[in-house]
Amino acid sequence: MKIKVCVPSYKRPRVKTLDYYPAASVYVCETEADEYREANKGADIVALPVGVQGNLCRARNWILDNESEKFEAIIIIDDDIKGFYHFSQKNRYLIEPMEVDAFLQKWAFLAKELGVKFFGLNVNTDAQNYREYTPFSTLSYIGGPFQGFLKGNVLRYDEGLPLKEDYDMTLQQLNKYRKVLRFNMACYSAKQSKQKGGCAAYRNFDRELEQLRKLQKKWGTKIVKFDEREDRSNKATKKKKVIDYNPVIRVPIRGV
Repeated sequence: MKIKVCVPSYKRPRVKTLDYYPAASVYVCETEADEYREANKGADIVALPVGVQGNLCRARNWILDNESEKFEAIIIIDDDIKGFYHFSQKNRYLIEPMEVDAFLQKWAFLAKELGVKFFGLNVNTDAQNYREYTPFSTLSYIGGPFQGFLKGNVLRYDEGLPLKEDYDMTLQQLNKYRKVLRFNMACYSAKQSKQKGGCAAYRNFDRELEQLRKLQKKWGTKIVKFDEREDRSNKATKKKKVIDYNPVIRVPIRGV
């Protein structure tokens, strides 16, 4: 299969993903392109028009709109991927860089054979949580650090949900195509919001809460659930809100 691996990046000139998978193409604002090329010698740096970056959803949509027709699968991954791994016998093993292309081909081919338009990897890196009897699932959330789109997938990211775009995209796919494919036997490792730049440039508590509520309003409280409560554990301090940034999604359709 003809596959394109795309890495949108914003204000993080040194792209750590390239240390692991140097064949990826990196998509950056044209005003930052020279800095990225200097920091990542020999890498394929694609300059996006001014105004596209600064919102992850806009950047991802630009990639899908401009690259999808040229390839059988578009795989969008984060710029801070440390590695892909597979689970076996309650252990986690690194997929070596020279093996990555073969694994990507296998994952995309299986997704095509199973008739899905959207695929991804396990979001949990702990091998102890892997259940060998469910090597894949068709209803599970697929995280933003690795999202694969097969040719013909017409769905696009909601630009009003730049911090919860991966949850929303999973729900969009399930709503339209009735199934996704998450390979539970493999996972990715990434820092995600722990670095400067990227989504961290506009991520804070109030913004996260606003995005969670917006996601829930869009899909309903029976499908999107999250925990918002007051922390009363220390009486000496003022009460403060505690919130899990990762909602639980439940879809009312059949699947694994």
